[in-house]
Amino acid sequence: MSATPANATRIALLVLYTDHLEESRAFYTGLGLAFVREQHGRGPVHYTATLPGGTVIELYPATARRPVSSVRLGFTVDSRTVTPPLAPGRHVVEDPDGRAVELYVA
Repeated sequence: MSATPANATRIALLVLYTDHLEESRAFYTGLGLAFVREQHGRGPVHYTATLPGGTVIELYPATARRPVSSVRLGFTVDSRTVTPPLAPGRHVVEDPDGRAVELYVA
């Protein structure tokens, strides 16, 4: 395995499994993410958002095989697009599944 330069590595995909699909979509939409509803074949309805730079975030309903996981997320967000509005600085909020979401409000 060859070494990859540090500046070439980036997150390409983040999938969050949730017990609160619609509430999570609304929560993350309030942070400025624009989700598209998707369903592949007979698979579950889920939501996908693509960030600037190409990182894809997907929200899927949790199942026994893929339960809600404990993850800490962090986003830099624009104060003009966050709902509800937040003062500039660092904030920690919870998503509908209780995951800590750190926000860096510009």
